[in-house]
Amino acid sequence: MHPRPIPRPATTPVDTAATADKARFWNRAARKYAADPIADLAGYEATLRRVQALLSPDHAVLEIGCGTGTTALRLAASTRRMLATDVSAEMIAIAREKLASQPLPQLRFGVADAETTVSGGACHDAVLAFNVLHLVSDLDVALQSILTWLKPGGLLISKTPCLAEMNPLIPRLIVPLMRALGKAPDVLVFDATQLRSAFERHGLGIEAVERHGTKRQDIRVFIVARRPR
Repeated sequence: MHPRPIPRPATTPVDTAATADKARFWNRAARKYAADPIADLAGYEATLRRVQALLSPDHAVLEIGCGTGTTALRLAASTRRMLATDVSAEMIAIAREKLASQPLPQLRFGVADAETTVSGGACHDAVLAFNVLHLVSDLDVALQSILTWLKPGGLLISKTPCLAEMNPLIPRLIVPLMRALGKAPDVLVFDATQLRSAFERHGLGIEAVERHGTKRQDIRVFIVARRPR
């Protein structure tokens, strides 16, 4: 098994079997994921500050692939309301446990795949996608969904590992081996230029491309893009 290259625009419905596979993997990994420390805390904090500067107390915000809710809990106070979703019910259960101990009236969590629509339509001023766009089954389907959630003029704020920028042995050999052993999810392999091109292919206007990492090579590209008015 090999990591899949960045796909072209989808012409078929979302693969529900792939969604179920993703949910099973992340359900199994949820408790360990929650316990693992953030690898580059300084870089993470830099990203949070950057995102907080882009959000407003008037904004309705959607986060996709929220994991166990750590980032949503940090950002919700900067919004009018925030819905944070993840494909994994176990991840969302942990996020709700955190929210119960740290109540925020603006924030709620829900189970949803990044490649399916959520209720409410194009009613969000911003969609946040952190460390998730390389984990979707089809990047173009995910971007199409994001556009249906965003208001005209709304922002897509993302931070994505670009695995094609790593040592080639990692995405071509190590990741497939780990996936075969059930230790890694299926991933998309692209670089920052390809990711940016995918955004532009869907009509999103790129406003910023940044790297916030503080340790060695930073493969996580931070992109701010706007849906046209």
